[in-house]
Amino acid sequence: MKRIVIFASGSGTNAENLIKFFHNTEDASVVQVLTNNPHAKVLDRCKTLHVSALSFNKIAFTKTDDVLNILKASQPDLIVLAGFLWKFPENILNAFPNKVVNVHPALLPKYGGKGMYGMHVHKAIVDNNEVETGITIHYVNEHYDEGAIIFQATCEVNTNDTAETVAAKIHELEMEHFPKVVEKLLS
Repeated sequence: MKRIVIFASGSGTNAENLIKFFHNTEDASVVQVLTNNPHAKVLDRCKTLHVSALSFNKIAFTKTDDVLNILKASQPDLIVLAGFLWKFPENILNAFPNKVVNVHPALLPKYGGKGMYGMHVHKAIVDNNEVETGITIHYVNEHYDEGAIIFQATCEVNTNDTAETVAAKIHELEMEHFPKVVEKLLS
């Protein structure tokens, strides 16, 4: 049985989707969810879904090996960033080479980098009159959104789309593709 640890910062819809996707499989399961936000809705979702969840602070993540030690104890085969907003520290990346993946709400390399997340991305796409956008699932390295691309899926951006309607389209792509790509990475 492959072990997945998820990092999330917010509501946790992608985390919940992954947990449910792997719940009835014999191949993999989400063993833990970690968050940098002690008030994140993902914690409530994990409680409901009976998945271990912990929050941590910046010091535990970047200045000590506390989060690294939690991960070592969990022995993940894959670490999945699902709406996690902090840059990943090198001590964790070095301990888990090519085992940390992220979903980004745009077609990288466009609209990536520090500060490009969530509605910031969708607003920029609409403001720049893009005709398509999508999701990128990629490996995580020491730079924001610059790791090797694993998978991309696209959708149209219409002239009447708003940041909110683009967000809804992106959410649909994430729900459909993210669990399948994670499953493929584990096989």
